[in-house]
Amino acid sequence: MLFDLRGRHRRRAVKVIYVGLALLIGVGLIGFGIGGGLGGGGLLNAASENEGSGGASFSSQIKKYEKIVKKQPSNVAAWQKLTAAQLHEAGGEAYVNATTGAPTAKGKELFSKASRSWERYLALNPPKPSIELAKLMLRVYGAEGLNQAASAVQVLQLVVAAEPKNASYYAALAEYAYKAKNVRVGDLASRKAVSLAPASDRARVKTELEAVKKSPEGQTLTTKTNGTTYTGKANGSSGFVGTAVKTTPKPAKTSTSKTK
Repeated sequence: MLFDLRGRHRRRAVKVIYVGLALLIGVGLIGFGIGGGLGGGGLLNAASENEGSGGASFSSQIKKYEKIVKKQPSNVAAWQKLTAAQLHEAGGEAYVNATTGAPTAKGKELFSKASRSWERYLALNPPKPSIELAKLMLRVYGAEGLNQAASAVQVLQLVVAAEPKNASYYAALAEYAYKAKNVRVGDLASRKAVSLAPASDRARVKTELEAVKKSPEGQTLTTKTNGTTYTGKANGSSGFVGTAVKTTPKPAKTSTSKTK
């Protein structure tokens, strides 16, 4: 079981998490129109298969593995299990906004702890890093999480090495590489994403990734509501985050009259 799914509201929140994760790591599915996606299994299926199952909080597991890594800092398996427990705990009601699926302040704090555990785990050079755990880390480093593009690139490089024929992951790698200002990796991943995409989608994929390269943080959009102009960027959830444009009113015209 990936998350504690007790309670109707909690199950709904966890589903939102998985959908957000799928959107994040499957850029090609929506943003670029790439086929393939997460495949026949994947995290979305895992969520539905575990629907209705019970489970306790992962806090006890976190404490357990924190004690182990404190005594055995080179224990690769313990660091892996600690990271997993922290990520699973981050699916709890206290860590996720049930309406938006975005992590709360406590959720981001737990994300930071999971990130440190993940880094310690990788620093020990595990012979076969957990790819499923790497996929979960994408949400941690994504825009709604810690927003660390360079770390997302590192994670995605592990994922594409394990799944070299998945166009969606290569598209996501290209996007985050461009955001991290790593143009070389971005270009390599972009070319790979285009080559792996269905023939009918390749032109579009290429165009979209070129747009990301040109504007890694997204194009600036302008909209007008109730007479007020706003500029900003899309927030990745079909929404818009912007600020009102302040305009300086034109000075009033003054007229002079000649006195006779």
